[in-house]
Amino acid sequence: MRILKSSEDYLESMLILSQKHGYIRSIDIAAMLEVTKPSVSYAVKRLRENGYILMEKDGHITLTEAGLAIAERVYERHTLLTDFLVALGVSEKTAREDACKIEHDLSDETFDAMKKHAQKYSAR
Repeated sequence: MRILKSSEDYLESMLILSQKHGYIRSIDIAAMLEVTKPSVSYAVKRLRENGYILMEKDGHITLTEAGLAIAERVYERHTLLTDFLVALGVSEKTAREDACKIEHDLSDETFDAMKKHAQKYSAR
């Protein structure tokens, strides 16, 4: 199943917030992604309906197994691409922004090759 780029961004931000705070709230997602609360509400509804997240009665959000798998995949791509671009001499800020754009469209074949290359050079 193909997931929208924006949904991947939401799931990735949820993973980061969960790791940083130990919980996920809609207001924190809005601040992190610099979007409105109604935009987050709409995205959260879609993600919940598709089985990627659970919404607790207290408003906290939990990633399901499926949501976590997507979030971890996107975050791994984002991290590796950011590191790769910084190693090329790109500023940290620009590298993060560009990685966010690339992470969604990069083929698995290319990402796996980049990952192998990075592991090869980090082992030296």
